[in-house]
Parts: sequence; structure tokens; C-alpha cells
Amino acid sequence: MYKAIVFAGTTEGYELCRFLAEHQVQVLGCVATEYGTKSLSESSFLHVQGKRLSEEEMEALFEMERPEIVLDATHPYAAEVTENIRRACEKNRISYIRVLREESSHQKAVYVESTEEAAEFLKTTEGNVLLTTGSKELKLFTGVPDFQKRLFARVLSLPSVIDTCRELGFEGRNLIAMQGPFSEEMNAAMLKQYDCRYLVTKDSGKAGGFLEKIQAAVSCGVIPVIIGRPLNEQGITLADACSVLAEKFQFSMKPQVTLLGIGMGSRDTMTVQGKTAVENADLIIGAKRMADAVRLPHQDVFYEYRSQEIADYIHSHPQYRKVVIALSGDVGFYSGAKKLLELLGEDTQVICGISSVVYFMAKIGLSWDDAKIVSAHGKSCNLVSQIRSNKKVFAILGTPEGTAELARKLTFYGMGDVLLYVGENLSYDNEKIFVKKASELTEYQGDALSVICAYNETAVEEAATHGLPDEEFIRGKAPMTKTEVRTVSMGKLKLKKDSVCYDVGAGTGSVSVEMALCATEGRVYAIEKKEDALDLIRQNKEKFALDHMEVIAGTAPEALEGLPAPTHAFIGGSSGNLKEIIHVLLEKNRNVRMVINCITLETVSEAMECIRQLKAEDENTVWETDIVQLAVSRSKSIGRYHMMMGENPIYVITIQEVR
Repeated sequence: MYKAIVFAGTTEGYELCRFLAEHQVQVLGCVATEYGTKSLSESSFLHVQGKRLSEEEMEALFEMERPEIVLDATHPYAAEVTENIRRACEKNRISYIRVLREESSHQKAVYVESTEEAAEFLKTTEGNVLLTTGSKELKLFTGVPDFQKRLFARVLSLPSVIDTCRELGFEGRNLIAMQGPFSEEMNAAMLKQYDCRYLVTKDSGKAGGFLEKIQAAVSCGVIPVIIGRPLNEQGITLADACSVLAEKFQFSMKPQVTLLGIGMGSRDTMTVQGKTAVENADLIIGAKRMADAVRLPHQDVFYEYRSQEIADYIHSHPQYRKVVIALSGDVGFYSGAKKLLELLGEDTQVICGISSVVYFMAKIGLSWDDAKIVSAHGKSCNLVSQIRSNKKVFAILGTPEGTAELARKLTFYGMGDVLLYVGENLSYDNEKIFVKKASELTEYQGDALSVICAYNETAVEEAATHGLPDEEFIRGKAPMTKTEVRTVSMGKLKLKKDSVCYDVGAGTGSVSVEMALCATEGRVYAIEKKEDALDLIRQNKEKFALDHMEVIAGTAPEALEGLPAPTHAFIGGSSGNLKEIIHVLLEKNRNVRMVINCITLETVSEAMECIRQLKAEDENTVWETDIVQLAVSRSKSIGRYHMMMGENPIYVITIQEVR
């Protein structure tokens, strides 16, 4: 005995049958035609019956099987069938549910009051149209632009009718002279043959083959233009029906979700495993470019790239059993897969794809195993510094101006001879790949969908974490923090690669440079008030190609206004404003890590007073207050002897709130 009987014939009906069978509920799927049976595959829990049933036959079936529930998912225009099912359920006292189609972009019919309105509507559209309203009102459609190519008229095969159509301009392949009735299969074949986007029909009921036209249109993803008034049926959606069934038969609904790397975008770059996943999917989700690249005709689609919105949509649409989320390139290469996995759970299937780096590097004939791989799409990666210190750098750009902006910066920092391999619209028909020197691309306007590989023959080895020799810097009369002190101070700062750093009283910029070489994915702000020192900082910034280092002219703390909150701050000179500077830094970020270099005892005393005040403000707050005193001596040659000459002692003070 079947626990459920589903009257199918629509996509929703087929989905309900599969849904119940997959959750091990014995179900009988009733379809009216042999064509309908081909849409369902029988299993141990699903049996299919292909036969039109009268009301009496339905009553007999229900009496014999005694199902717990009957679901009517027949077509909205099969009004007589719906009424028969309803009455048969009432007589047998069986629970009845009418399942109605949710409107979507490819299923939503257009309703008009007259043939004139239908013709007016078609004037606003593009794509081919199958006209099934006969020849009498065909003249009204001759006002549709390019009608002799777009419109395909199906009329009776009478000589007089054909002559009339020819006089109106309908002839050749655009005139279909055939005698009905037409099955759903025949209508579908015509829509596909003529690549139609619309089907125009009158609401002529059962005798006029109206239902078969609508079913064919829906199955082909064609929009019906119906001359007549829309139906106003009462029922529930497929999603609600699935929820009702899950509660009734006590099973939980959890779809199989696949995160699919689709390659560059062309179906040719999708793996066989990926194509199989798409073919079996009920729903495709992704940004429009990605979803449209893989979805098959008649598949439902949800255009979205934000992880939380995707998870919410899947949760609120339980009717989808197999969901594919299309992600560009490979799921492990600058992809949204990580966040989606957190939201969707460990049962989510992951299928890799061909990443842009693999595809592009193969196209230009370079290996990528020794390349620095970064993404500048929507994030800071300090590309100039990467190119300065790496022979090969692959980067995703993501803006039309990306190539030109990079080329201008490279040229400014003396790297105009760097070769830029540029790839745009990879794998598409308009794919573009070329190579030029950076100096030749400063005004280039490209495509947003782009990548580059910078090839720098003269790349310099990446500098040590900190402790550059003093001789490496361009120096003037401005004071400079010496190598040994910089080494200790940088160690105390404990920078990360994405740190946001202040160098207050930057002098020549030696500490700023060391910061920038460590925080390769962060930002460094060198704050200095003296004009000669500012010029030295700019020269050192250019020498080391530190595009993510910004020079700020002014006196702290006023010069700090408007800057982003720091994670780390080095104070080498305070101009007597140490207390105020510390106060502003803590206002911007209570957890900022500060390292202060003090030469004079007065500055040490001021720093200690600041620490005492911080501790007194809140006894529950714990502060790290580390103080190191350095006494450095350097050797000096005197004849054939070496004497040690002492440098000024330096106090290195570290302050940070402990959390």
C-alpha cells in the first residue's frame, strides 16, 4: 500500500515523487501520458502509473490503496482533473493537498486581454515567437518589429489560409501549416526547433489543446503569452508541501549541497565530475556570470554570491534536493568556499576546478610552482613590493584600470622594464592574452575580469625581517634610529603581515621602511614634521618600492587625525607631546601595541608617568610594560687598532593592554 499518491504531470509533481522516495516513503506517481512517465525513474519506494484516470477510477484507486495523503500537482489549467481528484478524496475521506507552482522568471506567464494587447507586448520583447492563435487575427502581429524573421505562425493547412498568410508576409519556415490536435511533445519539438522564447495562445480550454501548449512551454523554458484572464487557485507551494510531508512522515530535510569550482567560466574548462554534478542538480546558485555559465535549460537558478544569503535561501527552499553553488576557478583559490563550508556544514561536497593561475600560466608558457601568487581583487596585497622581490608574481586584479594602475606604480618605482603578461576573459570567446613592458601599459584600459603575471628579471631578494644596515638608507642630517636599536624595537613591536603601523617622528624613515618590509599586507604611516626629513622618507620609500607606506606631514597628535586605527605604533620623537600621543593612540585602538624610544631621562620620566596614569585609571586593567635599556658600542679603526666607541644609551619601552 502506498502512503502517498502524487498526481504529477508538472515539474513540481515529479519533484514531490522523488522527494518522498528519497526519504523512503512509499509513493505512487500518477501521470496522464507516456511522455510523463519518462520524467520519473521507478525505485523500491516509487512506482509510476501512466494513464488518464476518471473520477470513478480515482475513487477505486484510493479505496484500494488507502493512502495517508494525496497531492495534486497537476497543471494549473487542468481544472477538470483537479476537481475529480478533490471529489474522490472527499468521498474516501483522504487528506488532499493542492500544490501550486511558484512563479519564477522562466515559468511566469504573461496575461493580456486581447490579441491586440498580445501584439503590443511582443513589440517590447526580443527572441522568436510561436503564434498558435490561428490566421484570422494574424494581421495584428505584422506590426511587431522584424516579424517576418521572429514570428512563426501555426495555422490550418488550407490553401486559402496559406495564401492569406503569404500576403501578410508569413511564408517559408515562418509559416507552419498543420492540422491538430497537437500533443505536448509536438508543441515542445516546435518550440525547440524554432528556438522560441515566447508562445502566444488563447485560453481555449481542453478542446483547443491549451493545456498541452502550456505544459510544453513550461518544459522548454518558454514564456506563455495567454489571451485571457489568469486563474486564481488556492493551494500551497512546493516548498510548503515538502515541509508538510516531512512533518507528517517524520523525517528531516537536508539537501545535498555541492561547492563547485567551474574553471574560468567556459563549460570547456569544467571537469567531468563538475559537469555531472550540474546535470544532476535541481538548483544552481552563484553570481550571475558563474550561474549562467553552467546552468542547463529549465534548471532553477538563484543569483547570489554572498555566503549568508546563499545559506538562508537553501534553508528556506527545502524542495531542492541537489544544490550546486558555482564558484569561479577553483574552490581553494581565493574562493568563497571557506565561508560557505562554515555555514553549510561538513556534509557539503566540494569539487575542485581549474584555477585561473593554472590556466593562465599554461597559456603563457611559464611554470607557476615558483611564482608568488596573490589577489588584488577587493583587498590590499602591496603588489609593487611583491614584484620588486619576486621574479614571477601572479595576481588577480578585478578592475578595468588594474593593469594601468600597476604599470604606473612600477614605472614610478623604477621597474618600468618589468614584463606584464595580461590575461582577460580567460576561456571565453573574447579571451585576450598579451605581454608588454610595464612602461608601455600606463594608459591601458582593460577588462575587469583580468589577471597578470609580472616577470621581473632583476628582482632583489626579500629583505631580512628587520635589521637593515644603516648604509642601505638614504641619509641626511635628520636623526636615524640605528640598526641595533631598530632590531630590538622591531622585535618588541611583534608586527604581523597585515599590521597597520604608525611611525611617529619618523626621521629618515628607517623604522617605517622596516615596518613596511614586515607588514607586507598592511599599511604604514610615517609621521614627521620637518621638511628635510619628509624628503628623506619619500626617497627611502621610493628606493625600497614601498607603495603601502604613506608619508604624513605634521606634528603628532594632530597629524594622527583621520588616519585608520593602528594595531602597532613606534614613537621615535614626540616633540614633548608623548602623553597626548599615547592618549590618541588608545582612543583609536585600546589594544594598540606601542614601542617608545627614549634618549633623554626627561622622556623616560614622561613615559613612566603615562604608564602610572594608565594603571591608576582602572585597577582591573592589566598592562604589559616592558622596559629595556640598550648601551651599544661600535668599533672604530685607529691605525692598526680598534677602539669601541659608545653610542648614546637608549630606553626601549613597550606598552600594551593585556587581554
